[in-house]
Amino acid sequence: MNIALISPSRNAYSETFIQAHKERLNGNIFYYYNGEVPTELEGGVVINSRSKRILDIFKGHFRLNRFSLAEQAVITSFRKNNIDLVFAEYGTTGEALLPICKELQIPIIVHFHGFDASRKELIKANESYYKLFDYASYVVVVSNQMYRDLLKMGCPESKLVFNVYGPREDFLEVKPTVKKQQFIAIGRFTDKKAPYYLILSFIRIKKKFPEARMVLAGDGELWNTCKNLIHYYGLDENISMPGVISKDQYIEYLKYSLAMVQHSITAEDGDSEGTPLAILEASAAGLPVISTKHAGITDVIIDGKTGLLVEEHDVVGMSKKMQELLENNSLAKKMGKNGKDNISVNFSLNRHIKVLDDLIEKTLKV
Repeated sequence: MNIALISPSRNAYSETFIQAHKERLNGNIFYYYNGEVPTELEGGVVINSRSKRILDIFKGHFRLNRFSLAEQAVITSFRKNNIDLVFAEYGTTGEALLPICKELQIPIIVHFHGFDASRKELIKANESYYKLFDYASYVVVVSNQMYRDLLKMGCPESKLVFNVYGPREDFLEVKPTVKKQQFIAIGRFTDKKAPYYLILSFIRIKKKFPEARMVLAGDGELWNTCKNLIHYYGLDENISMPGVISKDQYIEYLKYSLAMVQHSITAEDGDSEGTPLAILEASAAGLPVISTKHAGITDVIIDGKTGLLVEEHDVVGMSKKMQELLENNSLAKKMGKNGKDNISVNFSLNRHIKVLDDLIEKTLKV
């Protein structure tokens, strides 16, 4: 089977789940990227090169083609590669490709990830996706909250599939020491990640544990704001911001940290998480996770058993949870072990991929 895997961006450091789909899904994967209507195919192929589009440009000039040049380029490429099925990463990508799939009578499976199911203006712009829900063979979601939200939007329950990501096996092999007074956070510095709340929580920690440290890895529009906060509160020696780090660097931090921390919230525009992969990875590595009762986090972190959860915006509460683990190393170790067992049994990458492979097989058998 020939599968067109479509992603708006390529190799985004925060989208390792898409790379796992590209590498592990059964079938011949044609990886298209660069835009929701993609302009490139992996292997160095620019599918809408102007020099190759003379006929389409001519048709467009005389309005003989109801598709845009970008859409027609995708149609031509899909035909050339005998694409049997489109696997769209993000609901917005699926919506953009819907006319093309209908034209070629190609089935589509849509994988929602977070912002595409929650950001208000996107949902409104895509008319709540009702046309996409009608045509798609399956709609994959990564949290129970997302499942409920898309059900309310009108997606038939028979098409909805709850399928949490799985961390790569490297993380299950990590053997953390859980001895160092260090917390690790990783992700984009965006409104829904609210990294500034971690800094505010840490102010209280420093007063009682002056040797404690926190690492905030990643980048984004709030990076400078957070850097300024750290400096203002005199936390430069306690909180480091190494920028974007690799998977191997993240694993090294996990080996020597006490817990992974993340203060996810629902942003003003409605944007929220799906299920953060970094949390799954940390739990798989054997670290307790301190986070919020937000979106899919409650699906994978068992409060009091594999981690500690607080309400969104509860800065004091998160600080208390950090202190609890700093004062009780044996509890941190126990929660970390419970988390590793939970992820390996219930949220492995093999399980995640098998669910998708089964959906693809069912779709192509129809």
